Amino acid sequence: MEEKTLYTVSIFTENRVGMLSQISIIFNRRKLNIETLSVSPSSIEGVHKFTITAHSDESTIDKIVKQIEKRIDVLKAFYYTDDEIVYQEIALYKVPTAQLLAEPNLEAIIRRYNARILEITPEYTVLEKSGHHEETQSLFEELKRFDIRQFVRSGRVAVTKCTSEYVTEFLEQRNQCKEELQEEWRHQ
Repeated sequence: MEEKTLYTVSIFTENRVGMLSQISIIFNRRKLNIETLSVSPSSIEGVHKFTITAHSDESTIDKIVKQIEKRIDVLKAFYYTDDEIVYQEIALYKVPTAQLLAEPNLEAIIRRYNARILEITPEYTVLEKSGHHEETQSLFEELKRFDIRQFVRSGRVAVTKCTSEYVTEFLEQRNQCKEELQEEWRHQ
């Protein structure tokens, strides 16, 4: 049995209702838990990008990506290990202002974690930290003593370390094949 690795799956789709459900069902069938998920428009107009992380072995994640690509509204899907991508998460922490201000080393904590203060009210302060999971979790652990009222972490966002987007190359090849077929049909 292969060791479980955290894989990042990038899925490029048309923006259609029900895509999230279709994709999550594929993970569910393989009994694979989605660790993080984020969806946003991509650099290509009309194309959305799902970024999903899951612990798996390579054989299983490869099968999942191939099944995802069979969906009609999916243009292309890829999977990566952490060393093949640049990635970040963002976390927000809401703590009582009075408790936070009572900390003599508050400024040092914020600087050490490279966090930002987004909002301060008499009742609460909201801090923001972007980074890898371990970094956002470490600040969470530090802030527990201040009675955290709310905490949320985004899903991973990632780009490849490659010089170009694989899906762009795929779409260019697909369009070239389409044009060649149309040209053949015109000559028949």
